[in-house]
Amino acid sequence: MIEIKRAHLEDLITIQNIGIQCFTETFSEINTPENMQKYLQENFNTSQLTLEINNPDSPFYIAFCDNEPVGYLKLNLRNAQTETIKDETIEIQRIYVLKAFHGKKIGQLLLDQAIKVAEEYRVDYIWLGVWEENHKALQFYAKNGFVTFDKHIFILGNDQQTDLLMKLAIKTKF
Repeated sequence: MIEIKRAHLEDLITIQNIGIQCFTETFSEINTPENMQKYLQENFNTSQLTLEINNPDSPFYIAFCDNEPVGYLKLNLRNAQTETIKDETIEIQRIYVLKAFHGKKIGQLLLDQAIKVAEEYRVDYIWLGVWEENHKALQFYAKNGFVTFDKHIFILGNDQQTDLLMKLAIKTKF
């Protein structure tokens, strides 16, 4: 059974562990150990995650499979967004699922949660950045109706990488 629950500060260690493991599983083979270490230290340290979790404009949701935490979603609203796109948007900053749980539709459930939140906020669209070399993620988002609309530079350690920006229109009933 899969459950999605809103995360709070007491979930920091769970979010930290999943974040580090997922990022490492996904990107360590194609990046230098130094760049990976620098990125992980800067983005998944306790102080940084405390700031993010405590930000009311950055809700987190944890996915549980049979009561085991296996992934999470981080959204950014308003000024918490990493890019200034437009006020009527929500950013999906992270959808992370542990590799051992890929193929169990957990990523889809987390994306569905993001869409639900976007509908509640009555935004025009949700958007995200995906590394241009992460073909599996690009396929997943395209399958779910996301379209590429721009790109930006993502810094991983000392390496500049290109993220494709993708968006999904949210059709809410006003």
